[in-house]
Amino acid sequence: MNTPFQMNSLGEGYRALVIGSTGALGSAFCDWLNQDPRCGGVRELGRRSVPELDLEKPESIAKAAAELAGEAPYQLIVHAAGLLHRGVIKPEKSYSAIEEEAFQAVFQVNTLGPALVLRHFLPMLASDGAMAMLSAKVGSIGDNRLGGWYAYRASKAALNMLIKTAAIELTRTRPQCRLLSLHPGTVISDLSKPFSGAAAARPASVAARELLSLIDRLAPADSGSFFAYDGERLPW
Repeated sequence: MNTPFQMNSLGEGYRALVIGSTGALGSAFCDWLNQDPRCGGVRELGRRSVPELDLEKPESIAKAAAELAGEAPYQLIVHAAGLLHRGVIKPEKSYSAIEEEAFQAVFQVNTLGPALVLRHFLPMLASDGAMAMLSAKVGSIGDNRLGGWYAYRASKAALNMLIKTAAIELTRTRPQCRLLSLHPGTVISDLSKPFSGAAAARPASVAARELLSLIDRLAPADSGSFFAYDGERLPW
């Protein structure tokens, strides 16, 4: 029999916010949080939510935050949106495949949009809350052994720097907060479907529960760090 899901580090009646709630992982996060008897409510944000939050429409990020300001603070914020491929945008196998427009689109969703999420939503995080942003192991410079995937790797490496930098600032005013960069592993989703590792992908529900349980275990001293879903600390 499966153990009931429950987050214990956020307090009774904690409030959660999931950004990118319609994706495979985002919707799985929402499902688990809605099952948690300790959770007082889950606010879901995405391109089709009300208010709308679209990482490619920077004004929508500030507007969504302003509309939700009255609900703050949130004890948990999870950012689950990202872009690896769509249409003509595909991971580059060589530097000869680098295209300006594709690079800009990937950076907008994976780096610039999340930077604005940090700006507008970190003030809404409770003084002892946790915020996790999904990064990717391929964004690790120290772990890069295969090359390729220029835009995606670079955008996630830049995201990691944003998270680390914001976490340092956060310790000065809210030292009990946790701001985390998390690698979800390969998850069954539209994002992973075209790639060779997809055969070993885990269901989104499994990955989401692992990540939420990891957030629950991590302490304020871990803020600003980069972790895999299984708790492994990853190199920058």
